[in-house]
Amino acid sequence: MKTSVRTTLALLALTTAAGFLTSNAFAADTPWQKAHPRREEVNHRLHVQNQRITHEVKEGEITHQQAHQLRANDRGVRAQERSMARQDGSHITKVDDKALNQELNKNSKAIGQ
Repeated sequence: MKTSVRTTLALLALTTAAGFLTSNAFAADTPWQKAHPRREEVNHRLHVQNQRITHEVKEGEITHQQAHQLRANDRGVRAQERSMARQDGSHITKVDDKALNQELNKNSKAIGQ
C-alpha cells in the first residue's frame, strides 16, 4: 500500500515538473537568451545530453565509467564554448557554433551505444 502511495506521489511530482518545464519552453526568451541564442542552444544541448546520460546509466545501458567519460567530453565542449565566447565579447560566431555542434553530435552518438 505504501509503495503505491509513493509511486503516485512520485508520478504527481514528475507530472508537475514536466508541466513547469513545458510552460517555460513556451515562455518568452529571457534577455540573455535573446542576446546569446547560439550559446543558449549549446548549453541546452549539454543539459539534455546530461539527462540522457543519467537515464542510460539508470537503465543499465552504459556503465558509470562510460558516463563519467561522456560527461568529461561534454565538460570539454562547455569549456570550449566559454573560451570562444570570451574571445568574441560573450558571443559565439557561426563558425564556433558549427564546431561546437560537431563535438556535441559526436558525444550524442556515443550515448547509449
